[in-house]
Amino acid sequence: MTRTVMCRKYKEELEGLANPPYPGAKGQLVFDTISKKAWTEWTNHQTMLINEKHLSMMDPSTREYLQQEMQKFMDGEDYEKAEGYVPPSK
Repeated sequence: MTRTVMCRKYKEELEGLANPPYPGAKGQLVFDTISKKAWTEWTNHQTMLINEKHLSMMDPSTREYLQQEMQKFMDGEDYEKAEGYVPPSK
């Protein structure tokens, strides 16, 4: 049976993650409140930010920036997008 969570981003009951995405309290919070769908969308967006902005994950300020952007993304706030990105048309 699939585990469901009340997704913070979509405000509805959706399939949850199989495991916390990283250790500690923050990972557990994501596990408890973020759906698999929202987490997948975030990881794709995060990858785009890292690539387009040439961010180094070795830099602690980059990791802090991405944490802040993740919070905005999940809370439905205005989050940063990669400059010049145009989503593919369907």
